[in-house]
Amino acid sequence: MANADAPFGLLPIGKVGQNRDAQGLSEYNIAASSSAIYQNDPVTAAATGFITVASTTDQILGSLNGVFYTNTSTKKPTWANNLAASNTASDIVGFVTDDPYERYEIQASSTLAIADIFLNGNTVYVAGSSANYVSKVEINTSQLAVSTGAQLRVIGIAKGFNNEKLNATTYATNVVVTAIVNNHFYKQFTGI
Repeated sequence: MANADAPFGLLPIGKVGQNRDAQGLSEYNIAASSSAIYQNDPVTAAATGFITVASTTDQILGSLNGVFYTNTSTKKPTWANNLAASNTASDIVGFVTDDPYERYEIQASSTLAIADIFLNGNTVYVAGSSANYVSKVEINTSQLAVSTGAQLRVIGIAKGFNNEKLNATTYATNVVVTAIVNNHFYKQFTGI
């Protein structure tokens, strides 16, 4: 059986070193009518003072867990696991796993050589599913390198998935890896 093609974005699983972690989320403002952001999408800090979905080369702040806002139609406080692009609320707050030492599980976009573990790569962005509003972001394993500017670093193979190998040196397409953010916004010296 091959690995399932079911991307889910950057799923937080705990910090490096396995120290105690309450898996806390920080709150960040999101502009009204922003681009859609799905649960587990990587987000970045924008020069506007808001957060937005990260492109495939942006510094990553963390992954979105959900949003809270006052619904403009019903006037009721609302929580959702994603942000709809049509949301016009003026008080949108995103909850982000923003610890620079957070580990994530993320699906690979192609095969992964065992020797590629500890290399760096960027994300591949695909808009999330409208059925459950979960991210479809993957790590681009076809372009892993030593490059210091890449977004993520592969640190291992995730446990609990059917991560099949093609042979003794290569994992099959859609393997789920464990990664850390390599170019985390809070580990950079410059602001935006």
